[in-house]
Amino acid sequence: MNRQPLRQHDALIKVCVSCSLVCCAAVSLNQRCYRNSLPSSHPVTQQLLSILPSAQVRLKLLRNQSFGSLVLCFCVFQKIMHDAVGFKSSLTGRNYTMEWYELFQLGNCTFPHLRPGMDAPFWCNQGAACFYEGIDDAHWKANGTLVLVTTISGAMFNDMAQWVKYDNETGIYYETWTVQASPDKKSTVWFDAYECSKFILRTYQKLADLGAVFKKIQTNYTSIILFSGEPVYLGNETSIFGPQGNKTLAEAIRDFYSPFKPHQSVREFFVDIFKIIDHVVLNHQFYLFYNLEYWFLPMKSPYLKIIYEEVPLPVGSKASFGV
Repeated sequence: MNRQPLRQHDALIKVCVSCSLVCCAAVSLNQRCYRNSLPSSHPVTQQLLSILPSAQVRLKLLRNQSFGSLVLCFCVFQKIMHDAVGFKSSLTGRNYTMEWYELFQLGNCTFPHLRPGMDAPFWCNQGAACFYEGIDDAHWKANGTLVLVTTISGAMFNDMAQWVKYDNETGIYYETWTVQASPDKKSTVWFDAYECSKFILRTYQKLADLGAVFKKIQTNYTSIILFSGEPVYLGNETSIFGPQGNKTLAEAIRDFYSPFKPHQSVREFFVDIFKIIDHVVLNHQFYLFYNLEYWFLPMKSPYLKIIYEEVPLPVGSKASFGV
């Protein structure tokens, strides 16, 4: 790949990673999310797709942590990080944010809705990259850190934009959980999460493969881990909930997900917490929906854990990541 040489008078674009409480907040109305295709007519998208090839791009790390509920009905209070990438052009002075969102909020991506008269749970678990104008500098500086991590060319930025489009069209499902055999770092990972931090890691690796040289800075990412024995494949929606499906299994799955509903009274909330404990801890049961298929997880201690992984910024490789 031919890269344009860097020049002192060329554009500079800062790129930031942001971290906040609820991992991937809901998409606001003024954000332009491209799902299956990029809205090329939108001026912000044109900025994403067309930066001067000879321009320089400065990348900065922005980290924010705050306390709050996990919003997963486990009554766990933790610091949960959200990750994003920000850009600022030295030519125009304008800046932008790119984030990988759960399109219908974290709770809806993690647990389904049970609709009256409908056997199959209804999932709103789509995720997508969103690119929109502006960075809330005051918020991130007040609640986190802003650190320069690398400088890249405009040509690299344009190549990254095309990769983001590819990534956005192929990785469409948000997955909250990492599932592994034990807390040991070398234990078997049965299922890997697919959420906002994974998008940032993929983006960084892509930039490294394009030639970006990152500073030696350690970055932190949140993982929500379930601990399970070897998962058992159950089937898909049709084979379980269809006309010829397994009615006993279908009822068990619906019963498992029923306590994870929103908008409860205080009494209902505590009753459902006890139901969740009964399923997950006392009976070692968890039903996982992953890539349109259902799996049974024979849960084991410590059942659930939130960890903060320190991941170094990447180095380049000859093979392009994700393609």
